Amino acid sequence: MDSLDLFHIRQKYYLGSYGPLQAAEVPDKSSPDYQPTLLFKARALVQSDPDGALALLPTDDVSLPSRTVRSLAGYFKAKQDDDEDAREKSLDELRDLCVEVEGEEVNEEDKTLVRSIAAVAFVHEGENEEALETLGAGTSSHNLEGIALMVQLYLSMNRIDLAQKEFEKAKSWAEDDMLLQLIEATLNLASGANSYSNTHSFYSEQAHNPSLASSHLLAANGLTHLLRGELPEAHSSFVEALKLNGKESTALAGKAISEWLSGDATKAEASFQELEEKSSQYPMVNELSEKSELFDSLVSKYTVPPIAKA
Repeated sequence: MDSLDLFHIRQKYYLGSYGPLQAAEVPDKSSPDYQPTLLFKARALVQSDPDGALALLPTDDVSLPSRTVRSLAGYFKAKQDDDEDAREKSLDELRDLCVEVEGEEVNEEDKTLVRSIAAVAFVHEGENEEALETLGAGTSSHNLEGIALMVQLYLSMNRIDLAQKEFEKAKSWAEDDMLLQLIEATLNLASGANSYSNTHSFYSEQAHNPSLASSHLLAANGLTHLLRGELPEAHSSFVEALKLNGKESTALAGKAISEWLSGDATKAEASFQELEEKSSQYPMVNELSEKSELFDSLVSKYTVPPIAKA
């Protein structure tokens, strides 16, 4: 069982409270919490600051989880640098590590951790099937972090049934783990179960916890308000999220939507333009761009007939 300090570190990581996580103190090297804390801190940085993630890990740490985090950081750094060879090299390293952990001498905790870390890169590559296989989809895996990622993957594939199946299996052994609650909240957010009441309660509680204060949680709380039709509350949550992080994409998107639904088209357009500038690859931006191009293409093929004369 985790110590209380490590429990709070895990909680911050899984809830996306990366600011408070980076501010948390690292325990003494002699503490059993030392390496897990460093790994969580580094994992929180791999995408936004891969160099910073690498700097956190001691160079003499050659454990399987640390090597996997280094390879994942290398993958994201290669993506930032648009270095295809380095990206492929990092992916090959991650695949090799997933094979290496199959050895009998590797403990189960390291096995599940390596798979969960490696699967993140496969997801970003669009290799969902490889990610699901790596995480042990359809097996009796007790990797709760892996199950959380599987649920996200299934939901992105519009397979709520398979996501629900993984959740139900986890409920039989995971007890009342915070991560299990997060999985349930994510499922309810996708399905709309109970008018989003369970999801709203979960995110409202987390977002109002001072030790977890983050733009990610405030944006998630705003989404639950938005889906419940509570537009002023949603807009307020998105504004508060942007005060903490002006680049929080979900908050920018949610703010634009809440303003549009409230009838303020001018503000909505300004918020959406800001989203386009700060997060050009955000799904809503890409989808609107695709629809606009499709519309223009169809219009170009349509000839307006002359006005009929009497």
